[in-house]
Amino acid sequence: MKFSKLFLIALSVSLFVSCSNDDDNDGPKGVYDNGFFILNEGSQSKGTISFSSNDLTTFTKDVYGTVNNNDLPGGYLQNIFFDGDNAYIISGGSNIINVVNRYTFKLIAKVDTGLVNPRYGVTKDGKAYVTNANSFGSITDDYVAIIDLKTNTFESKIDLNATANRVVLENGKLYITEPYSNTKLLIVDIATKKLDAPIEIGSSADCIEQENGILYILRSPSSDRSEIVKVKLADKSISKITFPETLDGAGYLDIYNNKTYYTVGNSVYAIATSATAASTTAILTSTLPGYIYGFAVNDNRIYIADGGTFGSDSKVYLYNLTGTLEKELAVGIGPNGFYFN
Repeated sequence: MKFSKLFLIALSVSLFVSCSNDDDNDGPKGVYDNGFFILNEGSQSKGTISFSSNDLTTFTKDVYGTVNNNDLPGGYLQNIFFDGDNAYIISGGSNIINVVNRYTFKLIAKVDTGLVNPRYGVTKDGKAYVTNANSFGSITDDYVAIIDLKTNTFESKIDLNATANRVVLENGKLYITEPYSNTKLLIVDIATKKLDAPIEIGSSADCIEQENGILYILRSPSSDRSEIVKVKLADKSISKITFPETLDGAGYLDIYNNKTYYTVGNSVYAIATSATAASTTAILTSTLPGYIYGFAVNDNRIYIADGGTFGSDSKVYLYNLTGTLEKELAVGIGPNGFYFN
């Protein structure tokens, strides 16, 4: 769920990981090889995961429930991350990570301790690192949960003393953004389990991608211009692409084939990763009835999820890179992300 602390208090209780299979000798590893998953956030009690083959000929609306005898993965599904043959499905509403085989989607285990409003995860050397929003009433109690992937159990946590959300891992460091009040890029050394000096990047930094030693971070403050912040990891130097006022309210960012793709409203734009200015000419403007709630660019396609009303099922829309609609898929409630197998 895309959130602010105050919003979720009132409610009383939103770019993306990709992975490809390069083993062409043994053929598909399972029914759900050579395709992509759509994570449907759902309600507080139930979310779903849909699947489509890459050639768009095979589609399953609720792959998790179909495979696992209607077991529920939990509510407010937030993120999927991969490690080896496994996929890890984060349920922010139920404080659970469901561990499944990524090619059969058969349930292996549930991590159900040490998590409080988990958000996003990455893996390295047999460990998962998962950001947790913790209590929504505090802006200083978020933490990273460390999960032992051999036993699928909570091991320990790293307190962040700040708010946190999306995370990437590069060269043994976690780089963490938060889309509201936190103005710093958090950096965690996973070897020492301690915070490095943060980098000031400004508030409302959400989507974060790493490409060729550079972090690309999309900021979208409500009272200022949107911008892409580039952080060169070698020396922590910063450069920025500040958008014109006509592109206020940018939503999502992804990197694909040396291009930076970003959204504003229901429109998608692209610039070279080396560009120093934003493009104001849209590749496409989607006619989806709602608003973009999930976004990715992969396999020569642009993937857009319609957030809908959260009261009924929604759709995702697949375009080619020139903006021509290729396919609509009817999925579950609140589709918020795409994950590639």
